[in-house]
Amino acid sequence: MTPESGIHDPGPSLGKRAHPNCIACGTERESGFHLEFHALEDGSVEAEFACESEYQGYPDMLHGGVITLLLDGAMTNCLFVHGHEGVTGELKVRFRNPVTIGRPSRIRGWIERELPPFYRLKAELLQDGQVKARATGKFVTRTASRMNAG
Repeated sequence: MTPESGIHDPGPSLGKRAHPNCIACGTERESGFHLEFHALEDGSVEAEFACESEYQGYPDMLHGGVITLLLDGAMTNCLFVHGHEGVTGELKVRFRNPVTIGRPSRIRGWIERELPPFYRLKAELLQDGQVKARATGKFVTRTASRMNAG
């Protein structure tokens, strides 16, 4: 872990070990998005997404469900780089502008507040330098969620 950022460097990504079949970032499923999130100096993560036509909703627009999946994936992967394995408890998405098919986008996620085992995160999807969608999520570590399930 780097003292300045709180980011862990556990060798193979915690995310790849924790859920290798994830549709967003897993490496084991052939049909997944295979997003590669990278940790930034400020403790956030980001990944690129090409917005291919197979993920279209309305003509020339990325499907809102795919946008939601991308934002959730960014927040989850941000937890991973900080050494936490969490699940989504609540997710709110604000669609600001259409995301255009065939144009690359960037997804960013960061921790806004930590109250272990609870975490509040934010994410945004940018395209052509403009924020197209934002999300806020509440997450709980998997250990805590398993204890509450019984």
